[in-house]
Amino acid sequence: MRIIVCAKQVVDPLITTLEVDQEQKKILGPPNSKPVINGFDEQALEAALRIKEDRQDEECEVIVLTLGSDFDLDVMKGALASGADELFLVKNSLLDTWDSSFIARVLAAAIKHIGEADLVLCGRQASDWDHALTPYALAEQLGYSCLSLARSVEVQEGQVQIERIMSDGHIVMGGNLPAVVTVTSELGELRYPSPRARLLSKKRRPKTLTLEELNVESSSSSLLELVDLSLHEEIRDCQFIEGADGNEMGHNLAQTLVDSGVLKSKNNA
Repeated sequence: MRIIVCAKQVVDPLITTLEVDQEQKKILGPPNSKPVINGFDEQALEAALRIKEDRQDEECEVIVLTLGSDFDLDVMKGALASGADELFLVKNSLLDTWDSSFIARVLAAAIKHIGEADLVLCGRQASDWDHALTPYALAEQLGYSCLSLARSVEVQEGQVQIERIMSDGHIVMGGNLPAVVTVTSELGELRYPSPRARLLSKKRRPKTLTLEELNVESSSSSLLELVDLSLHEEIRDCQFIEGADGNEMGHNLAQTLVDSGVLKSKNNA
């Protein structure tokens, strides 16, 4: 069985100091900050490793596939340290894009080049653009069924079964393999690799692919154009309530809330 996990290198979402590159239309972190593997994609990898553990009596291969304009190999090799069997990188400046349809075409071509997968696992969305579109476009490109928002993934006798999260619980869904499944954070965090596994992963070389090898046109033909990009600016106005004592401050606070329209006084009710 071959499981391919689609993983994306992104700006660390925990960083609060971000800036916009208007020329390239992208969000950048501080100069010395390290990128990370998208959190939902890490959980997709954890789902793959659990399936591999459950199928100890059968051959099961877990491959991590990533696209981008550049890679921090120490970051991406973390997937190998955690237990992935192989890491494939597709590197091209055109892959630094928000265009989900183009990314899906390249992913599909890479998966077909590697060898048809029995199961493709993706994070529910990427933390940079938050589109949550690529897995569905990928399933369409491959002609696979697609199951989404899985908090657990199991494979048995040519079938995949998931627990799909809902706002008030979950439902159990299933489908035939091959399939694309999107994984959500409720599945649990990616296992922490041992120091020895980390050291061994540093010696391993990822396999690289080019758009030319994949026979993908080296231009994005998106029907949409990204016109502008900006960070949300939140402005807060803090007003200190004064008074001689607690009672007066409480009265002044209530009056301020009434004057601002947050509360209504009994006289106006």
